[in-house]
Amino acid sequence: MDLSNVLKRPLITEKASILNAQGRYVFAVDRQATKKEIKNAVEKIFKVKVIGVQTMGVKGKKRRSLRTKKQTAQANWKKAIVGLKEGDKIDIFETGT
Repeated sequence: MDLSNVLKRPLITEKASILNAQGRYVFAVDRQATKKEIKNAVEKIFKVKVIGVQTMGVKGKKRRSLRTKKQTAQANWKKAIVGLKEGDKIDIFETGT
């Protein structure tokens, strides 16, 4: 898999902010990506040293249209929590406070 397609977007939530303080960063990744591909992509794109990757599948939420009363489901997706070597950080997650 091409490394530029592995990482979809960073996830910036309250829980992810707590993990950022511990040197762990959360990304939405391609569903077919392996832990090694995620590690290589983060190291290549952000120039940091990855010490661990945890992945989990997230089930898409169900939504209901008020007008038509039809129920649809959002797509399932994959989340990765990436641990970095102490001292390394990814600047896109820093808030400046």
